[in-house]
Amino acid sequence: MPRTIVHEGRKIRVAIDEEVLPDGHLVRRDVILHPGAVAILPLVAPDRVCLLRNHRPAVGETLWEIPAGTLEPNEPIEKAAVRELAEETGYRAGRGRKIHAFYPSPGVLDERTHVFVAEELTPGEMALERDEQIEPAVIPWQQALAWVSDGTIRDAKTLVAILLWEQLWR
Repeated sequence: MPRTIVHEGRKIRVAIDEEVLPDGHLVRRDVILHPGAVAILPLVAPDRVCLLRNHRPAVGETLWEIPAGTLEPNEPIEKAAVRELAEETGYRAGRGRKIHAFYPSPGVLDERTHVFVAEELTPGEMALERDEQIEPAVIPWQQALAWVSDGTIRDAKTLVAILLWEQLWR
């Protein structure tokens, strides 16, 4: 399947893929190529989670999210999870593990998001990037679940992480 890169940005590339279907018709698809990401569910205590109020210019809103970030070239996912947790919350984890990976929007995006849980947290200094507007807050677990149910949390990686942890590991 031929692929033509039509844009190269700071984090993503945009391509047009061409494919001949079994019936002989040619289709073109717009595809966003992404290096992958990590998302971390920071459990401050068994009944408390650190969430971020994160301003997202792409949607023009401030969302409740878990810490997350794009993988650097050749960066191991475990290292990226440690880095993003510290940068966005200041926390360092005494224990962390990968609990899942998913494709946020496979119809147009090849990004794979690796979800980690971080426990035994020690507070420290945040190291935000220049363009980040993030405010961490420690939320009771039951409040986070209520926000999932009532639509307060609308970010996909955060929904996935909270529901996975509640369903499979708590």
